[in-house]
Amino acid sequence: MITISTIKELREALSVHKRAGKTIGFVPTMGYLHDGHLSLVERAKSETDVVVMSIFVNPLQFGPNEDYSVYPRDLARDQKLAESAGVHYLFTPSVEEMYPRPMLTNISVHNITEALCGLSRPGHFDGVATVVNKLFNIVGPHKAFFGQKDAQQVAVIEQMVYDLQIPVQIVPCPIHREKDGLAMSSRNVFLSEEERSQALILSRSLTRAEQMIANHQRDVDVICNEVRNLIQSQPLAEIDYVELKRYPEMSDIEFVKTGDRILFALAVKFGRVRLIDNVILTVMD
Repeated sequence: MITISTIKELREALSVHKRAGKTIGFVPTMGYLHDGHLSLVERAKSETDVVVMSIFVNPLQFGPNEDYSVYPRDLARDQKLAESAGVHYLFTPSVEEMYPRPMLTNISVHNITEALCGLSRPGHFDGVATVVNKLFNIVGPHKAFFGQKDAQQVAVIEQMVYDLQIPVQIVPCPIHREKDGLAMSSRNVFLSEEERSQALILSRSLTRAEQMIANHQRDVDVICNEVRNLIQSQPLAEIDYVELKRYPEMSDIEFVKTGDRILFALAVKFGRVRLIDNVILTVMD
């Protein structure tokens, strides 16, 4: 594995592979890697010839009162994990390398960003879309691999790629979970033992929602209220949102019907840690 920190050097290295007809797979991350990230590498290795992973904690997608300054970082650890997973190029730019002067250009995706995390984190998806667009321009991948845990983010990036005709295939990959069901996240490291124990209510709540829909409950308010009550049974849980939306449009639904593709999404704080989780399903008879 080769670690590169400048845009110029990465472009030069990848141009050799592109001229040789090799396909480039890209896994963008903010680091502090876990098995969820490494599962994206495995998928990329199975579908492309050269795997590039980026590690960049992007300041544009953090609000003024969010956790940018304390977001977990450990480059030496990440380098070992990335190399053991089979990454060929690890791109680790500094903020100064990515944004050498103040950004006057912003990528903004509308409508689908106006609910869920976009509603509670204003400007977040502008920062995501802008940095991902920039990374796509730097790497020039044939395929890019994203975890479905950030389902709204995947929808935003797919829309951006479609609208701007960016020549990359977006590959959504399943949520990777701990054995007890907790969705893997770099922020999990900040959970206390009790917070982590109570956070298991998230995956259980999603299972409950799936069961209700499978048992022909179609009223969205009934489903969401059941899940809210379940989450609130945990004293440390502070709900940001519990929502059921049509996916990927993120439009509202009052009653689900057969054939609907839906996203049931949660954002809940435990102490200072905000966790998200979701399930995407197609409603069957």
